[in-house]
Amino acid sequence: MAFQIKPRHDLSPNEIDEIEDRIYDHNSYSTGRHDGQRLGFVIRNELGQMIGVAAGYTWSGTSELKQIWIDKAYRRRGYARALLNAFVAEACSRGVRRIWVASYDFQAPGMYEKAGFKRMAEFEGWPEGHTNVVLCKTFV
Repeated sequence: MAFQIKPRHDLSPNEIDEIEDRIYDHNSYSTGRHDGQRLGFVIRNELGQMIGVAAGYTWSGTSELKQIWIDKAYRRRGYARALLNAFVAEACSRGVRRIWVASYDFQAPGMYEKAGFKRMAEFEGWPEGHTNVVLCKTFV
């Protein structure tokens, strides 16, 4: 069987979503768990502009917070913590027992630790000169 591998460095958001859906289908089939749901919150300013977001998912008793972002002009006002609290509360209401998040050392690992997340792994040199920290919060 002949095939070609071609570089494609401009995958669209729709193509990425399709890939993630296919991976979810495989994982759900393999585990018998079909309860995956996206999870997200947005903060908007008085003009309706997005100034903060938290996004991830829940699946099989676990959650991953994939992105959390606050516009630079609105940082250090408690918005990130409010988004994190909302994310954790909704994940827990879905029966999640663990929430995972990765944060570079120059981002917010300290905020997650103050919220009860524990460092599970650190990858030095990712990116070069920095560390990628993987944290987890477990619920009993």
